[in-house]
Amino acid sequence: MTPFQTPTSERLTTVTTHSPVHSDKAIRSTNRLLHGPILSTLVRLALPTVAVLLMTTVLGIAETYFVSTLGADAIAAASMVVPVMLTMTMVANGGIGGGVSSAIARARGAGRYDEAESIAWHAVVIATVAGALFSFTAIAIGPAIYRYLGGVEQSLRQAILYSNILFAGAIPYWMLALLQSALRGSGNVKTPALMILGSVVAGLILSPALISGKFGLPALGVAGAGIAQVICNVGALAAEIAYMRSKRATLQLRRYPLNRAHFRAILAVGFPSTTNALMTTFSISAVTAAAGAFGVSAIAGYGIASRLDMLLIPVMFGFGTAALVMVGTSLGAGNVARARRAALLNAIFVAIMLEGLGLLMAFVPRLWINLFTQDPAIVEVGANYFRMVGPVYGLIAVISELYFAGQGAGRVGWPMMAAIARFSFALAASVAVTVWHMNLEAAFAIVSAGIIVAAMISVWGFRRARWGT
Repeated sequence: MTPFQTPTSERLTTVTTHSPVHSDKAIRSTNRLLHGPILSTLVRLALPTVAVLLMTTVLGIAETYFVSTLGADAIAAASMVVPVMLTMTMVANGGIGGGVSSAIARARGAGRYDEAESIAWHAVVIATVAGALFSFTAIAIGPAIYRYLGGVEQSLRQAILYSNILFAGAIPYWMLALLQSALRGSGNVKTPALMILGSVVAGLILSPALISGKFGLPALGVAGAGIAQVICNVGALAAEIAYMRSKRATLQLRRYPLNRAHFRAILAVGFPSTTNALMTTFSISAVTAAAGAFGVSAIAGYGIASRLDMLLIPVMFGFGTAALVMVGTSLGAGNVARARRAALLNAIFVAIMLEGLGLLMAFVPRLWINLFTQDPAIVEVGANYFRMVGPVYGLIAVISELYFAGQGAGRVGWPMMAAIARFSFALAASVAVTVWHMNLEAAFAIVSAGIIVAAMISVWGFRRARWGT
């Protein structure tokens, strides 16, 4: 037996080494997931995450506003870094983080509470390795990426500076993301929400101060936004570790012997989900590259419009992780019917909400774009994007929510097929512009068609998938 293994009987049975208080908290949390009304339980789990992630998105939008005061080059620089940062965000939260939440939810649903805590410790190890890899890779090849996305001269220099600062803090970002995923997998959504809330409030103060030079701090421009984000992440991580080491935590963070089975429990879902996340962010990068072929104004226009897409992510992520936890916990307890009902009801509910927003933007795009600029060239690009993509916002929700449900069930093959299809259309849109010299509106139409096809694949896969415990 290697140091990474423990006997099967120790891995797969509940070990009663916890205090009765801790066990009671964990059992009550699990029972609420297994026996509460489905829709109200989904909403209860989702709303704290949605609320604070919306505030995080507001911080990103506010940073876009603060950066916009520095000129078009600064807006373009921030827009170019967004797809790369979003890659790490999606891989950490929607990819490996989904594997962490899924593994912990299924372990707790089956009553294996010590196994759930061991998985949380293994998530810390994975976060350290993954954060270091992202940091090294982004700093090494970032300049080439931003040139490909259309960066030149001043916009390129600012993009590289901003990116290097953000990715220097990749390890604490990853640890924060995976520990939050661990808590959500245990059904505790309030604590991660409070940590994010504190980070956002601090960011809303610190970011403009470092960008524009307030409260006696130096004016650092785009670099100030990156430094503020790193500081806030480190502070939130410290608070989260302190909570998970306390007796109040329903999922405690403690050292466990490394166990291949527990790495596998995370990565068996996390690795395929990472492919899905990468396909999503590659799609955004391909469209950004298409916009870059038309100059800085086009990049800025698409960047401003796609910022609204980021407002969809908190809603989809909040409800998606709620569905993931309910699906995983129900399957761990052997209740397949409840797991499927929760997945379907969640997808329909979120799709209805987001379709209304998409239609509003399709008909009145200036409601959003004019918050950031009055430049006619930038406004035109953003409006064209909303007219093409806004009407399929509801289908984006379907793709996302069924993806999270698949994570909870450990069935991520068909969500991956949907993501690949969506990326293929986004890549075709980029080729259509750069090779065939089509206009940007046609490229956005191709992107919209890809979303429709991906949604069809998601529904087909959900209907055909066989879910077990």
